[in-house]
Amino acid sequence: MTSIRSDEQLLTAWRAGERRAGEQLFERYYEPVARFFFNKTEAGPELIQQTFLACVEAVPRFRGEGSFRSFLFAIAYRQLCRHYRDRKGDRIDLEEVSVAAMDPSPSQVLVEGEELKLLLAGLRRIPVDCQVVLELLYWEQLTTVEMAAALEIPEGTVKSRLRRGRALLREAIETLARTPDLATSTLMGIDTWAGALRAQAGLPADPREE
Repeated sequence: MTSIRSDEQLLTAWRAGERRAGEQLFERYYEPVARFFFNKTEAGPELIQQTFLACVEAVPRFRGEGSFRSFLFAIAYRQLCRHYRDRKGDRIDLEEVSVAAMDPSPSQVLVEGEELKLLLAGLRRIPVDCQVVLELLYWEQLTTVEMAAALEIPEGTVKSRLRRGRALLREAIETLARTPDLATSTLMGIDTWAGALRAQAGLPADPREE
């Protein structure tokens, strides 16, 4: 029976010249990286490709200070920031501007379930940096330490963005919901809808089960 190698084992093998190890890492993280972009921009396929190409270039400089997935999401986040600033200018403030403000057209994401659609719409209404930390928490279950490494900010800043993001998300969902009951069920079931999103992507309900 073949054992499943950890990210660290695959990374070590890849650096040692085992090409297949690198391919396995990319296969493992394609869906998470795709999820990172899908509710934020229509340029997802291009940014996914850019993220993995940048990963190939950056791996020789990665010293293992954090997890491989925080390293990869750091690259994805930089690609996202570059994408927005190329479109909107260097002075754009991602702590204040939302995806919906930059791209008011409805998201083309195809998902099932009224609550999940409402949750995704609400996330697009809050500042990008708050949206990022909430999605990394709920979709990928990154720890505060991993998010701090990925976003290159202090852990305290991660926690403050989570607090602010939750408050703003609640306001957005309550504003967008067609009924108060729908808003309540969406907010109370965020973990459930996060699991539904991973299931719709063909992934296990909890990525830690992999």
